[in-house]
Amino acid sequence: MKIPVIDCHCHVYPDKIADKAVESIHRFYDIDMGYDGRSSTLIEKGSENGIKHYIVFSVATTPKQVQSINAFIADTVKNSGGIMTGLGSLHPDSDNVAEDYRHLKELGLKGVKLHPDFQKIAVDDERCEKIYELCRGDLPVLLHTGDDRYDFSNPDRLVSVLRKYPDLTVIGAHFGGWSVWEEAAEKLSGYPNFYVDCSSSFDWLTAEKATEIVKAYGADKVLFGTDFPMWEYERELERFFKMELTAEETEKILYKNAVKVFNIDVSKIF
Repeated sequence: MKIPVIDCHCHVYPDKIADKAVESIHRFYDIDMGYDGRSSTLIEKGSENGIKHYIVFSVATTPKQVQSINAFIADTVKNSGGIMTGLGSLHPDSDNVAEDYRHLKELGLKGVKLHPDFQKIAVDDERCEKIYELCRGDLPVLLHTGDDRYDFSNPDRLVSVLRKYPDLTVIGAHFGGWSVWEEAAEKLSGYPNFYVDCSSSFDWLTAEKATEIVKAYGADKVLFGTDFPMWEYERELERFFKMELTAEETEKILYKNAVKVFNIDVSKIF
């Protein structure tokens, strides 16, 4: 049986603003984008490449966007035929984070996505603590992590969060630190509440270095993700399979860890 794949890192946008959103990401990172940001494109391209389930989200760059974005994600999940799990957005500067959190849970969203570089708030800023307090012991938090151009989510800041909130499940995107991969693996491995995804990393890492990073965290702490719409599925999967992993490690990363972290019904991916 072919191993099912769950893509744990997918940005999606309403059709009417998808082109503008993707162009904004292109400018921010100066990286050519593989796809547009429409959910229909995600399903089309993903299904062509064996993707069985998708973790989808968007990021609120202002507090007023939070509830409308979360409603959009919930509606996208509802219309996906059971092949998507949605994460909600929160903003630390919202006047009522608790109400926003209640709303996203009512919508059936299964976690929270924060992007410190877009939201311009450090992960260890005290304004984020109200979010961590709400999520601890309840919902996982997927963080954009790393970027040597900024200091919002680099490893030292994240260490303080992991230590202060040991019952908060945190997923650090991009192997825990985009552009600072080795530093992140050195400083962040070993925390029982910390996972990473492999999105937006293979373009800068050799297969040998990526394998070393997986081994540093442990395969039971790594999730597969592509950072849709940034990279084409064929390329990301080809690079993933160049790593020297056992069959058991491969299964954990491609779907088993995601099933556990996001509480996904396994029947939906087989």
